Amino acid sequence: MSRADPARTIPVLPSPDIGETRAFYRDSLGFSVVGPDMDGYLIVRRDEMEIHFWLAEDRKLPEVSSCYIRGGQVSALYAEFSQRRVDRLSDFTVRPWDMKEFYVHDPHGNLLRFGCAPEEA
Repeated sequence: MSRADPARTIPVLPSPDIGETRAFYRDSLGFSVVGPDMDGYLIVRRDEMEIHFWLAEDRKLPEVSSCYIRGGQVSALYAEFSQRRVDRLSDFTVRPWDMKEFYVHDPHGNLLRFGCAPEEA
């Protein structure tokens, strides 16, 4: 089995407005837009984080969608997002399940959960 290209999990989240989603992830969270404009589909990436979005007509779908981003970079991301004054940014705290986490909701309601082991923070 080759480790040169390990399998990855990439969330695909709904967006009722791809343009607004693109602007939020690029301008507020510092992601880069990957590839050319695609009709009804968006890919954003920042370091090893990649998230895809599909155009969803049902505006309630993002309100029940989420993804979890885990790793040692989470503390630096929280500091950066705090400095950028990202809307709907939670506190960065140890949760009852012993993970230090913070949350961000995008403009449509998709929940991004960022976490790391407390000793990584």
